[in-house]
Amino acid sequence: MSEYTVAIIGGDARYIELIRQLQYIPQINIVISGFNKLEQGFIGAQHVDFSDLNIEHIDAIVLPITGTKQKGQVETIFSDETIILTEKWFKRLKKPTPVFTGITNHYLTSITTNTYAQVIPLLDRDDVAIFNSIPTAEGTILMAMKHTDYTIHSSRVIVVGFGRVGHTVANKFAALGAHVSVAASRIKDLARIIEMGLNAIPIEQLYQYTNECDILINTVPARVINEKVIQHLPSHALIFDLASKPGGTDFKFAKQRGIKAILSESLPGIVAPKTAGKILADVIIQILQERGSTNES
Repeated sequence: MSEYTVAIIGGDARYIELIRQLQYIPQINIVISGFNKLEQGFIGAQHVDFSDLNIEHIDAIVLPITGTKQKGQVETIFSDETIILTEKWFKRLKKPTPVFTGITNHYLTSITTNTYAQVIPLLDRDDVAIFNSIPTAEGTILMAMKHTDYTIHSSRVIVVGFGRVGHTVANKFAALGAHVSVAASRIKDLARIIEMGLNAIPIEQLYQYTNECDILINTVPARVINEKVIQHLPSHALIFDLASKPGGTDFKFAKQRGIKAILSESLPGIVAPKTAGKILADVIIQILQERGSTNES
């Protein structure tokens, strides 16, 4: 593996473990910005103010899971420093540079298009998403236990979506003895759901099943938990929306109906930041090793 100088700019509790994991790699020099209020230090990591970051000598950049806001602001939980990424800043890069982030948006994509920055949205990767689905499922179970006065065992759970998160969430709730149904759109997913011993629901028919639902869990980043679906829910039902903000639930109508609906994004960083940070670090290290091998060959 080639030697890399990695700049970590902002981030949440997951990034404490991410920095710690990167420290174990001798070929990686770490520069951190946006952590000046963090009490603990990191041996070997150099802390600099963002304005003093020598980007011309950076080989890789790690941004927060949220990337940037729509005007370039970076989340800095452990700092009172204002960090804004601009096209001018990225144009100072002197060579192809991977920019790791959880998700990207139009702003980040557009300002890096004509630069050496190569944006890598880690949450788009199957390996990261599958690993992250585990703490997401555990966090959902934790919330369900917190917000209900009945056991998960024998409760009626509907999971909407059978992607990487939906699959794991359905599996974990079923393992606890819940009666789990899964709503999906693809025929092959419906077949797999049945093969798992769960009840399969064509997603367009979801509203026909929500009258017998205690916990409704959405994983689809589109408005699928609409008025029609919510209208049929029992008054005691709970909605947990795991999709990225703004979620896939009509929260306004749920409130009108008196149904508690919770947007539960970023659960891995909340319930298991150490595990989530290690997942990110492992993938970043793997990508840098692959790039190093390619450059050396």
